[in-house]
Amino acid sequence: MSELPIRFEPSGRTAHVLPGSAVLEAAALAGLPIQTPCGGEGTCGKCRVRFLTDPPPPLDADRRQFTAAQLDEGWRLGCRHELAAPVRLLVPAESVYGTTQQILTSDQRVNIDVAPALRRRFVKLAPPTLEDDRDDLARLRAGLGTPGLHVPVELLRTLPTLLRDSGWEVTVTTLDDGVLNVSPGRDPASPLGVAFDIGTTTVVATLMDLRDGRELAVAARLNPQVQYADDVVSRIRICIEQPGGLDRLHGAIVRGCAEMIAETAAKARVAAADIGEVVVAGNTTMQLIFAGVHPGPLGVIPFAPGFAQGLSIEAAVLPLGIHPRGGVYLLPAIRGFLGGDTVAGLLATGLAELPGPTLLIDIGTNGEIVLAKAGRMWAASTAAGPAFEGARISQGMRAAVGAIEKVVIDGDVRINVLGDAPPVGLCGTALIDAVAGLLRAGLVETTGRLQLPESLAGTPLAARLRGEGTQLRFVLAEGPDGEAVALTQRDIRELQLASGAIRAGIAILLERAGVSAGDLESVFLAGAFGNYVRRENALRIGLLPDVPIERIHFVGNAASMGAKLALLSQPARERAETLARATEHVDLSADMGFQMKFADAMIFP
Repeated sequence: MSELPIRFEPSGRTAHVLPGSAVLEAAALAGLPIQTPCGGEGTCGKCRVRFLTDPPPPLDADRRQFTAAQLDEGWRLGCRHELAAPVRLLVPAESVYGTTQQILTSDQRVNIDVAPALRRRFVKLAPPTLEDDRDDLARLRAGLGTPGLHVPVELLRTLPTLLRDSGWEVTVTTLDDGVLNVSPGRDPASPLGVAFDIGTTTVVATLMDLRDGRELAVAARLNPQVQYADDVVSRIRICIEQPGGLDRLHGAIVRGCAEMIAETAAKARVAAADIGEVVVAGNTTMQLIFAGVHPGPLGVIPFAPGFAQGLSIEAAVLPLGIHPRGGVYLLPAIRGFLGGDTVAGLLATGLAELPGPTLLIDIGTNGEIVLAKAGRMWAASTAAGPAFEGARISQGMRAAVGAIEKVVIDGDVRINVLGDAPPVGLCGTALIDAVAGLLRAGLVETTGRLQLPESLAGTPLAARLRGEGTQLRFVLAEGPDGEAVALTQRDIRELQLASGAIRAGIAILLERAGVSAGDLESVFLAGAFGNYVRRENALRIGLLPDVPIERIHFVGNAASMGAKLALLSQPARERAETLARATEHVDLSADMGFQMKFADAMIFP
């Protein structure tokens, strides 16, 4: 079917979707996860969007949330409308989950006092007199109210001349209790910092103004370590078995992050050398390799890493191109493979403060799962593998132009291709869609076996089955070069393995907490992949626990959001340390029941 270009303002992003796709789905494809705390029931009014062209007729839910004038202006609830034609949509900042505005004030789940470790302050000092002959350093410390202030000797050498030439009025940039720079007069420039989410597959960098919390620029790319291996276990093995393996992986990620810092600085028209701090959230392996600490201990039981508490590193140690006296802060880990990205997710969602049983799932190459109940938290990590990223799938690919990202099976097959281009492969969301659709159609058994029921003989779906026996495959689309994009039996098995690992981990945590799936009040899906997966299809294949669909909520890139909170707030960092220590680590490899639950979870519902 012809796809619809949907343009979102003020970002200028465009998504291409099938007719009948929900506004929420199109927004997610454009990287704008819209808030739906009511589960899309149209009762909370948090998903407000404005149709700048061709607004659909208002529904009763719209009329309950908007005035007549607002309805005339095109305001609608994003959760209640589907798209039938190309349109332009305005998505206000307050409708997007995890926006800067929510971070700076108070979002639904976490309160943040904006108090960054990196600060820029103007001070006016009294010059020395016979009655007050304190030295210049003591005078500066007193003026800033920081008795233990550390001033590097290279700055101390210029301080006397600078203070006197500036009439004792200076702007001081500090990081914690150390001085980065002293400039004459009142310097209007804002302190700058970068928050990183370093995932196994992708890396996201956000340049932020630490005076008002604005996001100045964002950069995203594949983790350059992918060229060496696509999962953490393989990268740990490289560090253990290959001479210089750690140096290669460490150098790749540091160079990649330095390039992303330069990219965001160029976009914001600032100097990278003016950036004073970097905050990193990543899984344990990624943070270890980023810091240059050998991850080998994670390759053997009991998986005890080199460090787990929050770690501060001098910028001079890591060639990132930021201010030479700046710093890098890595968020604390819980234990084992549950790293700073999981803690960042806890910080961003406020999971520990929620009253009812709540599950947080970050679906990716590694699946991180946290269950909260009455102030207690249990967490586990499971190796789902790269199937959700399109790897190890016969024609799998990452979410790039030409990737089938959506499949609808309703008597025949309809697909959506990223970039409105000819299909050349399928990504993880399409894999889930296709298998869920084939399960509903009866072409895949609960065991995962692909077959043709007699009742479907002669139908359009039957015509898409090609090959025999173990070579049987289901054609999703004809490619531009005549090669069909198809789903194979092996692809279905890979999905069963990935989905089963996540679901078995969830089952173990529920058992530990004495909670059934039906007791869960909310299930939060985090991460780039979790933000795009269709909830009904994830439920159909058993990836998620059996809960009403309205209890499943998308929370966007929670790791990135948590990293930004830690960049903006020292109290948030202290909270992160508390959360990391308070969360109970459940080692699935040591749980006698995991393998049995894994085998059970391999069977589709």
